[in-house]
Amino acid sequence: MTLRFLHTADIHLGKTYRSCDIESMRYEDFFMMFDIMVSEAVIEHVDFVLISGDLFHTAQILPRTFARTIESLQPLKDAGIPCIAVEGNHDWIHRQGSISWMEALSQMGYIHLLRPSRGDDGTYRFEQFDKEQGTGGHIAIKGINIYGVGYIGSQAGSHVSRIVEAVNTKNNILLFHVGIWSFSPVEIGNIKPEEALPLAEVFDYVALGHGHKPYTVEKADGRSYAFNPGSAECVNFGEERFSKGYYLVNYDDRGYRHEFRQTSPRPMLVMSLNLEGAKSSDEALKMLEQQIKEQVAQLSDTRQPLLEVKLTGRVTFHPFELGRERLRQTITEICNPLHIEIKNHLSLITSQSGREKEMKNLTDIEEDVLRGLISLRSEYKGREDELVKLSIAIRDHVMKNDGEGDELLGILGEY
Repeated sequence: MTLRFLHTADIHLGKTYRSCDIESMRYEDFFMMFDIMVSEAVIEHVDFVLISGDLFHTAQILPRTFARTIESLQPLKDAGIPCIAVEGNHDWIHRQGSISWMEALSQMGYIHLLRPSRGDDGTYRFEQFDKEQGTGGHIAIKGINIYGVGYIGSQAGSHVSRIVEAVNTKNNILLFHVGIWSFSPVEIGNIKPEEALPLAEVFDYVALGHGHKPYTVEKADGRSYAFNPGSAECVNFGEERFSKGYYLVNYDDRGYRHEFRQTSPRPMLVMSLNLEGAKSSDEALKMLEQQIKEQVAQLSDTRQPLLEVKLTGRVTFHPFELGRERLRQTITEICNPLHIEIKNHLSLITSQSGREKEMKNLTDIEEDVLRGLISLRSEYKGREDELVKLSIAIRDHVMKNDGEGDELLGILGEY
């Protein structure tokens, strides 16, 4: 028996920036990337497509996003290629009794959404997928048994033994929206490598999602058993360091052989610009211009880049003289980015009794204030740094209008 499938994850349809000038372009980036993978699946005559969670960027999507998703999935349906998916933390709807858009797609036959049921004692049951109802936790295709577990949360590691106990078939694949800490240490809801290892006893291919960089996980004998393709498009700043793509997987009597196929996401740059010693805002802007031009010149992609600028260094003028709008206008004239995020970490040097004194920058002051407020509650003792980062992350989401209420509730729910 031979078969072939495409494995992708963390597609984040609907992601954009809330600016009328760029919203439609960035919004379309994610759909165009998904369309490319769907087209590749049809060209390669795959037997099925696996999506290991986070098809959408947020559970509460706009109707136009749902319609556009159907348009993107239609070629798979026309070609008779099943699209098998699980829910990620971004897909999961946090209101009980609500029907998710993922469930709607499954009921309409555009995807097969796998979701196990749970017993009162916490055991897992993977009922056979019912195509009429669009529900179930297990589907068989060409002798391969495909199981699905979506996003579980911070206790995912403790669920592994119960997942393994619920499976009694051979030739098994598992879709699991979870990351492995040693490869992807930043995401909430990851598991340790030793917690994941029992999955290799039951599943021949574990299709991971959640982390946005690609990696494979090996058993003690050096053979890979779990595969994370990462996101095919850059979702957040910091991901420009990672290869972007998806897996095309072939299976025969030699087992699973995966090929990582790289994609071409919109160029993303994170720049740390050192303005050390600048005596005026005009001088600082000249230094900034030179450094940006040098880094942008290295780009071979002609599309408007996504740009994060971090200003560092000690200056003798007040950093607030470099207001966001002034910086934004200057940077736009230099390289015309699609989107700019600015982090002003400049420190002011003042003279005090003949000695130089460095004042804290705005970011440090914010963190100190938050840490002081959090430390007032004894139950948060030892977690101050973690909760400061969480508070700032939520603040940034709200300031950028990047994230709906359900997504922010989901982040808070982990704590």
